[in-house]
Amino acid sequence: MIQTFERDGVRLQYPATWVVELGETAEEGGWTVTIQSPETAFALVSLRPDADNPADLAGQTLDALTAEYKELDAEPAVETIAGRPAVGHDIDFLTVDTPVTCWTRCLDTSGGPLLVMCQTSEFDRARHELGLRAICASLKIDEE
Repeated sequence: MIQTFERDGVRLQYPATWVVELGETAEEGGWTVTIQSPETAFALVSLRPDADNPADLAGQTLDALTAEYKELDAEPAVETIAGRPAVGHDIDFLTVDTPVTCWTRCLDTSGGPLLVMCQTSEFDRARHELGLRAICASLKIDEE
């Protein structure tokens, strides 16, 4: 079964067995939703009206991850998500001796830049990477 999350013209679908947690950000109009698999994989989507543009938000996100994980490898990435250009990084790092794959994509919306970050460990990558990719593919943004 599939569930739908929708807020401020941003809509996406996710597996019903995954847990959703919505939080407000310190910035007015900003919010973050985390969609957690039954294991370690998760997707995070965050509306960030405080960011100057998607490229700036992608850089800030990479800087935060680099500060946390010193042995991080990142490659710039560009793709189309929800019919819009999205910039970010494909990232690999180790945590507690477990390889982790992460990707970030940032795109523009009428409410400000939107961050999409997906992460899975080698432990559950085979079971959940396709689910994370499907969440990203389901992303729709209303035109205003």
